[in-house]
Amino acid sequence: MDGENEESGIAMTTPSGSMTIDDLVDANHILYAQRVVDGYGHVSARHDVNPGRFWLSRSLAPALVTADDIMEFDLDGNAVEGLGRRPYVERFIHSEIYRRRPDVQAVVHSHSPAVIPFGVTRVPMRPIFHMAAFLGGNVPVFEIRDIAGATDMLISSASLGAAFALFLNDKPVALMRGHGSVAVGNSIPQAVFRAVYLEVNARLQAEAMRIGAVNFLTPGEALLAAAANDQHVSRPWELWKRELGKKTKLD
Repeated sequence: MDGENEESGIAMTTPSGSMTIDDLVDANHILYAQRVVDGYGHVSARHDVNPGRFWLSRSLAPALVTADDIMEFDLDGNAVEGLGRRPYVERFIHSEIYRRRPDVQAVVHSHSPAVIPFGVTRVPMRPIFHMAAFLGGNVPVFEIRDIAGATDMLISSASLGAAFALFLNDKPVALMRGHGSVAVGNSIPQAVFRAVYLEVNARLQAEAMRIGAVNFLTPGEALLAAAANDQHVSRPWELWKRELGKKTKLD
């Protein structure tokens, strides 16, 4: 994402909203375990009580995030109590989406590798199987050049964040040309589900296209399958959390 160095050696007090913060820490670790993020990427959650604020880690590799690393931000991207911790440069992706999308409770930004080619070619990403039905039709691709010309590709200001949030509009996912993608959800599990299956769909679509013509989900099928999947996002979420406990020691 931003490439900033982490700040170290600062002991912090865990903020309020412990259940959401625990889930947010798990989300960071799950996204790493599922190879959606690596040393870069971030996931946030809207504040439990104040919808005008959100939780996001300090600038840190997702697999290393603990509850003590979670910071509280307002919708201008300002840390409420930064206490010297360095935030992600691209926190404005989160702040501006929360500002414009009251339905969104969690945001994932990643550079998941199978997704990148669909942001730089003329081949649109479409749902190839029911688990990615939330994609609907063609997934839109944000072109930062249209907004700011030549840049470092990062959404590093409120104005760029606003442009991206307006482009995302009411969609669950958008790609970012030469950069990555964003997935949103009405909960942390749903946003993580979408980020994971966005990556899976990209891999499957690329593989199917190497074999031959692809019979994608129709818009009607996608609508029905997405609604059905939304009833069961807790199933993979609980599995992914269980796998974390067995396979990783991050505390």
